[in-house]
Amino acid sequence: MTKTDAPQKDLASPLSQNLNTDSTDAANLKQSISGLPAGERYLYQLFSLIETADLTVINPDAKAFHFGKAGLSLPLRLNIHNPATYDRILAFGSLGFCEAYMEGWWDEENDNLIELIGLFYRSNVYAKAGEKITLPLILKVITQRFRTLPIWIQNSRKNVQHHYDLGNDFYQLFLDLTMTYSCGYRRQETDSLEQMQIQKYDLICQKLALKPGESLVDIGCGWGGMLMYAAEHYGVSGTGITLSVEQAKLAQEKIEQKGLGDHIKIIIADYREVEGQHDKFVSIGMFEHVGKGNFATFMQTASKLLTPNGIGMLHTIATQSNERNGAWVDKYIFPGGYAPQLPELIQELWNAKLSVAHCEDLKPHYAETLKRWAQNFVGNRDKIAQLGTTYDERFLRMWYLYLQSFEASFRYGSLHVYQLLFYQGKQWPLKTPLAFTDRPNH
Repeated sequence: MTKTDAPQKDLASPLSQNLNTDSTDAANLKQSISGLPAGERYLYQLFSLIETADLTVINPDAKAFHFGKAGLSLPLRLNIHNPATYDRILAFGSLGFCEAYMEGWWDEENDNLIELIGLFYRSNVYAKAGEKITLPLILKVITQRFRTLPIWIQNSRKNVQHHYDLGNDFYQLFLDLTMTYSCGYRRQETDSLEQMQIQKYDLICQKLALKPGESLVDIGCGWGGMLMYAAEHYGVSGTGITLSVEQAKLAQEKIEQKGLGDHIKIIIADYREVEGQHDKFVSIGMFEHVGKGNFATFMQTASKLLTPNGIGMLHTIATQSNERNGAWVDKYIFPGGYAPQLPELIQELWNAKLSVAHCEDLKPHYAETLKRWAQNFVGNRDKIAQLGTTYDERFLRMWYLYLQSFEASFRYGSLHVYQLLFYQGKQWPLKTPLAFTDRPNH
């Protein structure tokens, strides 16, 4: 990643301050930072929570401040180039921290944002920062949520297009050949991104007990990878639903290239507009966008789209946190998003008279998927920058931060990704065994 030039630092300099947090260090910290501006003091007070790590902060005056204990982990160096960073964080918390990164106001010396953000999770820095809610932040969050609430179909379309209509050329430069933009399934450390996605598709096909001649509806079908895999390897016909014009266009092209035009169709529509019934239902990485007010509507739609005794699969990000979509993510990445909690998912399935047969957490698999996306993104950064003016330095930094911060949250934070298998009726048939991963892949 390209960094803003910063002064060279000498950590042996008398300007270096050691702010390790032993029992006597609260008073030392207060004294060491007493003459600093309020925003800078606030940040260092947050960092005083760090114990089991080695973090050095270099401020714009080339002063070095140390937090944690050296030698406990990989050293991290946070270089703050612009003093406005501190006031941005003081006013807007993690939103300000992320916006400052987009502007090039700070960097981790080795671009290791995963471990830096992971350190904040492990040290409870984010939670502590969340206790400071300022009026500017409240106003920003309320305004953004009002503009993006997916209660109305037109807002859902706008939210989806904000993220997914960035251009197929862009996504092709960091996804795999299947054009799959959701959590893969890693079986071996050496698995490629494409292998992980194919293994995920096959796992879902096994869970749904797909059979030749059955019909499958995919809500939020993306570029059609799931439907094409199911049609080729399990002999089903399928209908894909998406709100992204760009996705639908490329998906239809790939379907025709594979000779599957008689088996799969892609419809540009909101899930609330879909009619008909199908033997099987799947939704992968879409539920996070429906909004809390639409949980019941989505589950009732799933129930309506399934034939009696039909089987469905919901693959969705979920959270253990009370924060459902951070302010920065809501403003720049997934407007209108709302990560559910597992009990909410199960309760709404039950309310829709859908019984839960199986639940699996793929949390570490998503961290590995994001790692591979970020590697592709960095490897193709120059090509992405050449796609057009949209992909300027600010956009590139924003997207890199998104990939790195989500990987950190799946590795160290509260994000999970669940596959919930459900069915119409009250009795899961014994002829459909709940044993999946030991079956051979196609």
